[in-house]
Amino acid sequence: MLLHAAEKDIDEKTVSAILKAAGVKADDSRVKALVASLAGVDIADAMAQAVAAPAAAAPAAGGSSDAPAPAEEEEEEEEEAGFDGLGSLFG
Repeated sequence: MLLHAAEKDIDEKTVSAILKAAGVKADDSRVKALVASLAGVDIADAMAQAVAAPAAAAPAAGGSSDAPAPAEEEEEEEEEAGFDGLGSLFG
C-alpha cells in the first residue's frame, strides 16, 4: 500500500528496500512470490473492497450472540420432523 500510495512500481527492488528500511530481513524468494502475486492486481480496487467488506459485516457482528441459536434449533426440529415422516413409511 505504501508503494501504491507513493506511485512507485511494485517490484522486488522496491519491496526489498521498504522491508530493509523497516528492519525486516526478508527471504528473496518470498519477496519474489509477493511481487508475482500482486502482478495484475488493481491495488486501489482491492483496497476499496477491503474497506467495504468489514462495513458490510459490521451489522451482523453487532447483533446479540443469542440470535443464531433459535435459528439453529428450528433447523434441527425441521430435520427431525423430516426423519419422523420417513420413519412412518416403514411402519
